[in-house]
Amino acid sequence: MRKWGSLFLAATLTVATMSACGSGATNTATTNTGGDGAPAANTGSRLDTIISRGTLICGVEGTIPGFSFVDSSGNYSGLDVDICKAVAAAVLGDPTKVEYRNLDSSARFPALQNGEVDMLSRNSTWTVSRDAAGGNALEFAPTVFYDGQGVMVRRDSGIESFADLQGKSVCVETGTTTELNLASRAREAGITVNEVKFQDSNANFAAYQEGRCEAVTTDRSQLAAKRTAFPTPDDHVLLPDVLSKEPLAPVTINNDSRWFDTVKWVVYGLIQAEEFGITQANVQQRVNDPNPDVQNFLGAQGELGKQLGLSNDFMVKAIQAVGNYGEVFERNVGAESTLKIDRGQNRLWTDGGLMYSPPFR
Repeated sequence: MRKWGSLFLAATLTVATMSACGSGATNTATTNTGGDGAPAANTGSRLDTIISRGTLICGVEGTIPGFSFVDSSGNYSGLDVDICKAVAAAVLGDPTKVEYRNLDSSARFPALQNGEVDMLSRNSTWTVSRDAAGGNALEFAPTVFYDGQGVMVRRDSGIESFADLQGKSVCVETGTTTELNLASRAREAGITVNEVKFQDSNANFAAYQEGRCEAVTTDRSQLAAKRTAFPTPDDHVLLPDVLSKEPLAPVTINNDSRWFDTVKWVVYGLIQAEEFGITQANVQQRVNDPNPDVQNFLGAQGELGKQLGLSNDFMVKAIQAVGNYGEVFERNVGAESTLKIDRGQNRLWTDGGLMYSPPFR
């Protein structure tokens, strides 16, 4: 028994040595660091790639005022854009270190899966088939805008409800939950609609304005946003019907928990900042807040950031860049914007809404 035990031990040590040092073996240690200079373990995470590259590549829609819109000078703005900036600030310490990629509805998920973008912040609805590992292999971060699908028609069309769309033509963007919901609600209502499908949002709304469709359907927030760019916005109205639930959330690739956790907790951090009353203007002063929960949240004590592979003050940087969630909402789509969208379900849970962050502990 002793002889065979010795042989087994020798063989085990030989295999271990070959595995560590043999031909073709690679050392998985890395010198990549988080924002505080702490070593970040190399697990093939997208987070390491972004830190090494020094730029976040963020997929957006690019043509929706209030959410993601690029002006004639190439400047991006909107709620979705601010999420990209917050993540870049938290990871790289600079909200300008973002490369934006405009993606239509059919290109967005393949671009993420193929590694062309690091994340999507592009009015994408969180569904089980998109989230399931056997489907598109995507990971959805916390919802940043709770929405519902709507329908817009011309004020003088005589159409007053979804049921009045019987036999009417409806513009819809293909490859979206919008397309599926329209078909489902039509069957449920026992009506037939003539779907006129388009690859991207611009073509969809251009066709509606040209009169090629009697109605257009998408998220209600997007309808309101697109209407602001019409020559005569008041000539178009949203029907009262809400056709679906549309929780819109940023997206990362599946099976990369370090990167997903980073995006997830930055989003939650913006929500928690509003709950704490921490704003873009007062965040530096609040670092010295006597509340230990605030100190933990802002990195004045504890190592929450380091646990994510970031600097401990990652949320200070994110809030300095874009403000808290309430500030992001109101500036882009709420009371301070041209859209004037009521916060509704997007209020904090303490104010009757759905915005809720797990504890930063």
